[in-house]
Amino acid sequence: MPREMPSQRGGATVLEREDQQTRKRQPLYRVLLHNDPVNTRDYVVATLQTVVPQLSEQDAVAVMLAAHNTGVGLVIVCDQEPAEFYSEQLKSKGLTSTIEPET
Repeated sequence: MPREMPSQRGGATVLEREDQQTRKRQPLYRVLLHNDPVNTRDYVVATLQTVVPQLSEQDAVAVMLAAHNTGVGLVIVCDQEPAEFYSEQLKSKGLTSTIEPET
């Protein structure tokens, strides 16, 4: 709710509104790629770049290697709706993907 702040201007009192509205940020979600013993590394990299166009080839390789070496790689952190979309697209192309809230 805006507060009204009185001020003096040329002998008249003017009411100015002070906005105290703060937008609550939506929680972000992590899109995860899980290790894939079936598909080739090249396929995984190409699929990551197709599904998440903002990933460079170098970034996609890093995600693939993280999944290969540790079992899971972080693809992207974004709002829930795009996170769900990216994860579903990866799944539709034969990769294992999940999302989780960013902490």
